[in-house]
Amino acid sequence: MNNDYTMLMDMDAQSMQKLFGTNDAYVRKVEDEFAVSVVNRDGSVKISGEKGNVKKVYKLLEELLQISHKGTEIEEQNVNYAVMMSKEDMDDGLLTMDENCICHTISGKPIQPKTMGQKKYVQAMQEHMIVFGLGPAGTGKTFLAMAMAIMAFRSNQVSRIILTRPAIEAGEKLGFLPGDLQSKVDPYLRPLYDALYQIMGAESFQKNMEKGLIEVAPLAYMRGRTLDNAYIILDEAQNTTEAQMKMFLTRIGFGSKVVITGDASQKDLGSGTRSGLDVAQKVLAGVEGIAFCQLTSKDVVRHPLVQRIVKAYEDYEAGMKRTKDRQARGAKRKGK
Repeated sequence: MNNDYTMLMDMDAQSMQKLFGTNDAYVRKVEDEFAVSVVNRDGSVKISGEKGNVKKVYKLLEELLQISHKGTEIEEQNVNYAVMMSKEDMDDGLLTMDENCICHTISGKPIQPKTMGQKKYVQAMQEHMIVFGLGPAGTGKTFLAMAMAIMAFRSNQVSRIILTRPAIEAGEKLGFLPGDLQSKVDPYLRPLYDALYQIMGAESFQKNMEKGLIEVAPLAYMRGRTLDNAYIILDEAQNTTEAQMKMFLTRIGFGSKVVITGDASQKDLGSGTRSGLDVAQKVLAGVEGIAFCQLTSKDVVRHPLVQRIVKAYEDYEAGMKRTKDRQARGAKRKGK
């Protein structure tokens, strides 16, 4: 390792403990990624290595320290994303995302974008009437939309929240499940309930639901309605049919905001059935007032292993697409 350049950063013991992580796991990650040495030197952090990398690590640690001072708990995801941003020379940094707190959970934890993709997604929801949030599991599509809906409801921008998703079975038939219709569709809506409990608290959610101010229902219940002055979230939209998506989009009334989330790689539709989400992207591209936000594996904020799994599948699917394209071009040439 070339240690001809050194920088020192003043840091108290408590901050150092937060930034270094359990058993210095976070700082070891930074050292490995940038080929530098980061050590504790009596109330300061000494960074040694190649000049360019030392400066990057200094800025990276400085930003993590500042968001820690603002009350954000430093987690492995923060460190991994900071490393990625630094390597790609993204100037916006973590600090600009830390400024965008949407609201707080019932336990007081701030809900805010943690990646640049999430930041753009939140901005789109602030600026557009209809937003499509597209991307793999773990990118915060539904949770951030839920937070935006609750913020709009609390500030009286809308008078109610409507959450819906298609009740498409993944391997099991609804008819085989016990209970009445509501108990049969509840498992499909459970992720929406979970997010509401986390942000609003169970008691507040139940009170507003009893008053009809919050509605959680399968997509089929939306037919024939006009939804005015509401914040509407359609989740798992990749499982809508063309007719369902058109039906849903034409329910939107005055004063409403709509967020449609989906992951095109996880469809549960029958073979030969086109996804309403896929069709909507083609039909509505370029329509004023509608924004499409594409989140990727870089925006996954679950366990780092989930990010690696999503990235592996993205690479695999991209490779399969390239193979199919080559085969199609080859067949076209042979046909000439």
